Amino acid sequence: MFKSFFPNPKWFFGSLVLWFIINCVLWYSGGNTWGQYLGFAKDYHEAVLPIGVSRFWSAQFIWFYLWFFISTTIFAIFWKFKSDNPWQGWSVWGSAFILFNIWFSVQTSLVINAWYSPFYDLIQKMLGSGGGDIQDLYTGTLTFLYIAMVYVTIAVFNLFFVSHYIFRWRTAMNNYYTAHWEQLRHIEGASQRIQEDTMRFAKTTEALGVSFIQALMTLIAFLPVLFQLSDHVKSLPIIGEIPHALMWAAIGWAVFGTVVLMLVGIKLPGLEFNNQKVEAAYRKELVYGEDYHERADPQTLKDLFSKVRFNYFRLYFHYAYFNMVRIWYMQLDNLYGLFVLFPSIAAGAITLGLMMQISNVFGKVRESFQYLIESWPVIIELLSIYKRLRAFESVLEDKQN
Repeated sequence: MFKSFFPNPKWFFGSLVLWFIINCVLWYSGGNTWGQYLGFAKDYHEAVLPIGVSRFWSAQFIWFYLWFFISTTIFAIFWKFKSDNPWQGWSVWGSAFILFNIWFSVQTSLVINAWYSPFYDLIQKMLGSGGGDIQDLYTGTLTFLYIAMVYVTIAVFNLFFVSHYIFRWRTAMNNYYTAHWEQLRHIEGASQRIQEDTMRFAKTTEALGVSFIQALMTLIAFLPVLFQLSDHVKSLPIIGEIPHALMWAAIGWAVFGTVVLMLVGIKLPGLEFNNQKVEAAYRKELVYGEDYHERADPQTLKDLFSKVRFNYFRLYFHYAYFNMVRIWYMQLDNLYGLFVLFPSIAAGAITLGLMMQISNVFGKVRESFQYLIESWPVIIELLSIYKRLRAFESVLEDKQN
């Protein structure tokens, strides 16, 4: 699943995490100021970033683009000499490009969040003082549209690139399995595992990986903002005043939901795996029946289909209470951000613009912490696919040994 596409997966992913940590340490311990040695203004890293698309070609951003490119080049050159995997152009450079696009989308979210406060404060001011210059409203709206255009363009291009990335990964797995077809052809559901499971595994893994990296980068970007905004919210409903109230409210709610969803959904991965097994057995008998008249007799098909029905009915039952808990949690989550701000709103401690900004940041941080909640059904599907492919590969490994 991994070694067909990534060079020496265990070492590759370990080195990727290590290289990411090293770059973060260097950047936040002074690396963000090193651009001055290349001709940038001395205090460019402390300049207030504009609220608009011009932020993306400011000195701070240009230096980060250079840093990311140089760092990726060093990493790619290392693995070029370390491994001769034919797909590492896609697995190394392609992965880096996807990471960059995720980072950029998070930065557009930060710009939009910065736009909230002055724009809605302007609306509140006009409503409270009998009006104002309509041109200011048009200008603020255009600023948002320009940022949104950049975000949408990058998002669509990234989806296009990810689609090609996934198909290359599927091709690598397909080539690996078909090269060993003689050893694998006798395994139950071998054709389905190669034709369908490889595609589903690459697609699902990439989707979860992108979501996880985006959640992580969103936390890195928005947690400091939430920390600063916590100065305006001193008190929480029921609990009362606590330091950094917004931080604790976001983390506590996300942890609570994650634990509850994991507990109620603990049986689902095994049931999904069993479901694929009984479906494969039923399909295989039907395929044999196309070529051999003595196969796929009514009684055999009835017995096999009864197993399919039994497993599906179990799945329906367990998904019923899982979805009940999950959907109720997500509905309550829609109100939670506003509920947390009730004491501050009642005390008149925040403006409309500040409330909108806090709600947006608070929502971004909560969504990042709720990665497992949002992704749990997909994780369940991936675990069942992984079990099938891992059992597939284990037979090949045993024969090779």
